[in-house]
Amino acid sequence: MFDIGFPEFFLAAVVALLVIGPERLPGALRTAGLWLGRLRRSYYNVKTEIEREIGMDDVRRQLHNEQVMADVRRVEREVQAFGAGAGEDLQLAAGANPGTAKSSASSAGAGAPSGSSQAADGAAALDGTDGEREAADPAEAARRNDGAG
Repeated sequence: MFDIGFPEFFLAAVVALLVIGPERLPGALRTAGLWLGRLRRSYYNVKTEIEREIGMDDVRRQLHNEQVMADVRRVEREVQAFGAGAGEDLQLAAGANPGTAKSSASSAGAGAPSGSSQAADGAAALDGTDGEREAADPAEAARRNDGAG
C-alpha cells in the first residue's frame, strides 16, 4: 500500500526527534502505537461485520464447493476415459485369443447373449467385483478354471 523504504523511515524518525524532542519521543511513539492498534481493531471489526451481513462466508463456502465439484467431475471423466481404454484393451485381448474368450463367455453368460456377457465381464473387471462372473481377462479366467478343478 505505502512504499516507505528505510531512507524515508529514517528521515521521519529524525524529524520526529527534532520536533518532539528526546524526552517526549518514547511517550509519543507509545501513544501512536496505541492509536494505531485501536484503529486496526476497529477496521477489522467493521470489516467482519460487513462480511457477516453480506454473507461472505456463504459465498466463500459455495466457491469452495464448486471448486471441489469441478475436481470431482474431472476425476470422473479421467476414470471413464481410463475405463473406456481398458474396455478396448479387453476386447483386443479377447479378439487375439478367441478360443479362451469363447469359453469364458459361454461359462459366464448361460442363456445371455454373448455381447452382454462380455459387457458384464468388463464391468466386473472394472469395478473389481468378484461374484460368480469370470474375469474379463482370458488368461485370468483360465487360471481360475484350472484352480477350481
